[in-house]
Amino acid sequence: QVQLVESGGGLVQAGGSLRLSCAASGLTVSTYTMAWFRQAPGKEREFVAVISWSGGTTYYADSVKGRFIISRDNAKNTVFLQMNSLKPEDTAAYYCAASTRFMATMASTEYNYWGQGTQVTVSS
Repeated sequence: QVQLVESGGGLVQAGGSLRLSCAASGLTVSTYTMAWFRQAPGKEREFVAVISWSGGTTYYADSVKGRFIISRDNAKNTVFLQMNSLKPEDTAAYYCAASTRFMATMASTEYNYWGQGTQVTVSS
């Protein structure tokens, strides 16, 4: 049974940092394309960042480029999202997702497994 468990969310002031973790079981993150998505209240789920199964390719949403970094620790079977210079508009529930697609993809419909999410709230 596949499980993706996110952690690391919380309340932070604007300009601060958080690191989200996504611990996987039932799958090996180094053989999946892994991504982070987020969903703010009243809005659709949106792509944040992705790392390909090889780890050699990463993509970011324009809104987070230069502030967020996605990475992976194969030994821990965990994916991370380092979030710096946080803004109030980053407030959302953040979800980890895994895709069997070989190529990194930003489309949520391409993801086979999802975590339950972790809440990030950025105060101004």
